[in-house]
Amino acid sequence: MSLRICILETDILRPEFVDQYQGYGQMFKHLFSQQPIAAQFSIFNVMNGEYPSDDQSFDAYLVTGSKADSFGTDPWIQTLKTYLLTRFERGDKLLGVCFGHQLLALLLGGKSERATQGWGVGTHQYKLAASAPWMSPAIEDLTLLISHQDQVTALPQNATVIASSDFCPFAAYHINDQVLCFQGHPEFIHDYSRALLNLRQESLGEQIYSTGITSLELDHHGRTVAEWMMRFVSHKPQAESA
Repeated sequence: MSLRICILETDILRPEFVDQYQGYGQMFKHLFSQQPIAAQFSIFNVMNGEYPSDDQSFDAYLVTGSKADSFGTDPWIQTLKTYLLTRFERGDKLLGVCFGHQLLALLLGGKSERATQGWGVGTHQYKLAASAPWMSPAIEDLTLLISHQDQVTALPQNATVIASSDFCPFAAYHINDQVLCFQGHPEFIHDYSRALLNLRQESLGEQIYSTGITSLELDHHGRTVAEWMMRFVSHKPQAESA
């Protein structure tokens, strides 16, 4: 039986990218089609006020990346926070990437803000700080494509760090068997990362831009993270022995 995943899309792609990439929801659908666990996806663009109806049920809710700040005061962000808090309190499983990673941390008692480290771009490597049954296939280090100038700077009280680096100490975390979040973008492909870098070349400055472009020669673990996410959603913790 397929997992049912609700993708809460928190951005609208720039016009020059729409024909090729459509949107982050479609990018996630393509990514998840490359991992072995069967899943079906419904996409709702919350910037446009789209949400599931009350009679729709899902095994998990995924919050995508966005150009917006997770700590922003836009009405659609406030609406999304209220919706996610309700889902969390009902015990639903929540997944977050980049903006979603930051928003869920903020919503559940952590902190997210503009990072003093500046822009993170290109391919970035993290040390894995924890292991869990759903982190299969196993890897030694985690490498993901990134594009962010905000970071989680304090985790919710009961969160466990999964991946970290000097540049991004809280790069991935989970909260028990309910919340799983990544700062990096498993759904990105190298061509899209390159297009973003070229778009921002002037504002990034030559050093960050050049380093980011060069780093795109490295591969990344997007498919692995996609499989972890689906295993996390389908994972049912064993009952404690009496």
